[in-house]
Amino acid sequence: MFSPPRAPKAAASRAAGCSGAAPLAGWRCADDVNTGIQDERVLMLVFERLNWDPHVICVTACVSRRLRAVAGRVLWREACISRAPRVVAALTWGSPAGPGRVGGGWHALAKLLFYCCGGLPSRNFPLPGRLPGHFAGVSRFSKTSGRSFLSRRCWGDLLYVSDPCEHVVEWGAVGEDLGAYRGVFRGFMRSRTRAWLIARQLDLEQRVRCPYCGARVWSMTAARLAPKSAARRLGSRNGQLEYFVCVNGHLHGNCWLAHLSTDDDGGGLSGGGGGGGGGGSSDEDDDGGGYDGRHIGDDDEEDDEAHIAC
Repeated sequence: MFSPPRAPKAAASRAAGCSGAAPLAGWRCADDVNTGIQDERVLMLVFERLNWDPHVICVTACVSRRLRAVAGRVLWREACISRAPRVVAALTWGSPAGPGRVGGGWHALAKLLFYCCGGLPSRNFPLPGRLPGHFAGVSRFSKTSGRSFLSRRCWGDLLYVSDPCEHVVEWGAVGEDLGAYRGVFRGFMRSRTRAWLIARQLDLEQRVRCPYCGARVWSMTAARLAPKSAARRLGSRNGQLEYFVCVNGHLHGNCWLAHLSTDDDGGGLSGGGGGGGGGGSSDEDDDGGGYDGRHIGDDDEEDDEAHIAC
């Protein structure tokens, strides 16, 4: 008697699995992967409709390992590009990490753009307690601000820095708020800042880590790379500030700011005009009477500032 040919093992497995029957041992139904909401194309359409809401991406990344991987590989990248296109274009231009890549990964850059790291005590900036981080409502990043954080020996690097996020704390001095700010270098592996830190064989901090990628950091105050112009740019009261740069080029720091009452007419920071440098800065690192955009060279175009809403 004629008998029909037997289906291949893989085909039989798919048929069994997709029809509700138990699949053959060692074989997996192909429809279990990339279906429904786990399909990257579907996720892209959903989050594009949601305007790449970082809160929803965070929740999605907590659902499963697969969605966490998709968020790290695709969703955070698209969120950064959508919310800060000019900043991302500047950071990835000629990047040593390769086209479409950033130091520390897209999830770290997205966290830096949307999240204020709060405050943490350090050896050069003592605090009686820790101030937890939070999503920032709206952040303004500017490479003009970043120029103020570069000493003369590091002119030529491209650095974006945010305006300080102000926090009223009970343990602050009368009339002072705690400021928290963050930033990111372009191509930090090839930057003059990193080259100088490596050449001087400066130690990485033992007790401080980057709040965005978890990497180890250098203290710019301890390295004497915190110019007085940084304090003036922030509006830091009495020049009290500290900031760190991690091995991936992420910057974060704190400063003391003059408290602005609700009756103030001006919208900017006050009380920071003539402050000196941080505890470890020197006149050698100061840029004199402010920065001059002409020393940036190829980046001497109009400032690529970005207002990023969370």
